[in-house]
Amino acid sequence: MRLLRTFTTPKIVFMIIAAAAPLAAMLTTVPLSFSIGNGPGVPALFVFAGLTLLCFSSGYAAISSRISHAGGFYTYIAHGLGRPPAVSGGIIAVIAYNTVTVGVLGAFAYFAQALAASHGLNLPWEVWAAAGLVVVGVLGYRHVELSARVLAVLMICEIVILFALDVAILARHGFSAMPAASFAPHNIFAPGFGVSMMFGMASFIGFESAGLYAEETRNPERSVPRATIIAVVLIATFYGATSWLAVGAVGPSKIQATATADLGDMFFNLSDEYLNSATTTVMQVLLCTSVLGAWLALHNAANRYMFVLGRDGLLPGRLAAVHPKYKAIHRASVVQTVFSAVVVAAFALAGLDPYLNMSTSMLGIGTLGIVVLQAMASVAVLGYYRKRKGGWWQTRVAPVLGAAGLVTAAVLVVRNFAVLTGTTNPVVTALPWALLVVGVGGLGYAYWIRSARPERYAALAQPEESADGPAAEALTDVRSAA
Repeated sequence: MRLLRTFTTPKIVFMIIAAAAPLAAMLTTVPLSFSIGNGPGVPALFVFAGLTLLCFSSGYAAISSRISHAGGFYTYIAHGLGRPPAVSGGIIAVIAYNTVTVGVLGAFAYFAQALAASHGLNLPWEVWAAAGLVVVGVLGYRHVELSARVLAVLMICEIVILFALDVAILARHGFSAMPAASFAPHNIFAPGFGVSMMFGMASFIGFESAGLYAEETRNPERSVPRATIIAVVLIATFYGATSWLAVGAVGPSKIQATATADLGDMFFNLSDEYLNSATTTVMQVLLCTSVLGAWLALHNAANRYMFVLGRDGLLPGRLAAVHPKYKAIHRASVVQTVFSAVVVAAFALAGLDPYLNMSTSMLGIGTLGIVVLQAMASVAVLGYYRKRKGGWWQTRVAPVLGAAGLVTAAVLVVRNFAVLTGTTNPVVTALPWALLVVGVGGLGYAYWIRSARPERYAALAQPEESADGPAAEALTDVRSAA
């Protein structure tokens, strides 16, 4: 059964920006980056991360304009590097998006519990996790159009409140709220540069998911590339500007010490000072809805990878079912919800913290997996256009720059994994090796399929349609892939 083509560029933009959770990134990741990273130089690294991912997006746009398929990275890697790396990447994608979804779940449970407790409602974090699972599970079971509408409302609210804070800081300090010190080389390359770069790249996770909605988009050859580039520009501008104004409000010489003292309360304290306490309370509520929105968006992304790999026979075929009434990827959604519930139950029974233990470890492994997939996709663009005509920037230079930046980011994540996850527990710090084992296992699985089931192997990562045009060309391309 076909998926309904109802998505437009604005709707995809809402979905992928919501996955990046702008408000949650500002309130949680940025203070930590100020504290243990390069302090006043953090805004410059957001700009650098944005430029790196814009290079990635240029190549991503070039290949997504030729191939319309719900497989995202899995599909593009197949067309650029061949099926074995694609199978490996597809399995990594399923693991990465499912674990990052659980990580966001843990963050939601933690912040919701803290907010409710501050207003006199003391409930265990497991209750908030269960409530979130019900909301996300129900919305994920229905057609993604409903999720897009909910995410649009949540995203607009979180952007508006941070924009209000930005305006208030500018109104009080004028242009001095944008200190040149943030872009001074000695601050950019100060100790902690690598840590801030890692946090900067991690804050964009989710923007790359536009390609997953290709089969549900009216004009995917145009909408997917546009949505990806628009999302990167908006996220980078928002992160860079807001963090820069925070440096201006606190002072370049004081930002590191202030962030270390305040951490998660830093932006709440700025809101109290530049707006009012009522707005701060609203910001606290919107932090929870921001994380919930990211959870929902990433839940939908994880579903689509399971759907496509189920359709291609790499996972159980029942995952590829489409609900006859809602036209939704409902079985994959149920599996994702059950997986999340099982992980929550395991951490709860072990008496572990939803944020310090579950969220950080799951987000760490998921972030690393997605960054690795982004790097593979950049290289896949080079492979795809190796014997094809294309703009020199989009198909040659930008993918090389994007791949270089993303490989660097992957190395930084591995080297600073204990910092990213907040623990030196050997089980957690060994998780990057698990991804390597999965990747190698995926290669072996692909070669086994090629030998034992050649017909299934030949059908992997084929475009949805074989009509004339880009899809037909892509169909021919993948058949000749290694």
